Amino acid sequence: MANWNNLTKGFFKENPVFVLLLGCCPTLATTTSAINGLSMGLATTFVLILSNMCISLLKNFIPNKVHIPCYIVVIASFVTVVQLLMQAYLPSIYETLGLFIPLIVVNCIVLGRAEAFASKNDVGASAVDGISMGLGYSMALTILGSIREILGSGSIFGWKFIEGDAILVFVLAPGAFIAMGYLIAIMNRILKKAQ
Repeated sequence: MANWNNLTKGFFKENPVFVLLLGCCPTLATTTSAINGLSMGLATTFVLILSNMCISLLKNFIPNKVHIPCYIVVIASFVTVVQLLMQAYLPSIYETLGLFIPLIVVNCIVLGRAEAFASKNDVGASAVDGISMGLGYSMALTILGSIREILGSGSIFGWKFIEGDAILVFVLAPGAFIAMGYLIAIMNRILKKAQ
């Protein structure tokens, strides 16, 4: 039961975007479409899982005075792997996401989970936490990207189903804030009813 709760906490109770409000810069910037949101979420999930596991393994060997720089080096290593893999195998998505892929290094979700969870727990629990938070983040970005793409472009995952103009504001930054605000309100309502 405890593992199931740990696995689902990233989706609802501790969703990084809609509840904890972490990583808002890449969330708002990369969710102009559903595929961008999903791609950024999965890249971050990969980094979260592997960095959590690695930090959990190394926690007893890292001196307390330099633990944050050490965590950043570990995270940066996995971000570099993701960046190179995307550049080699998904060049169109890599070009679209651009600068936001290397910025996963300083995403407060990744560093926060390393500090708050992986440094205090075993490898298995840290992997589950990375999966939970990463998939919750991916879900949030995909939902936000889908809403913005549907309302802003009249399409979903690139498939155009509304001809003509859509509501242009949803493709722009103000639309990201509007959509995210409504999604946060909906998530708060759902969580209050669940209590």
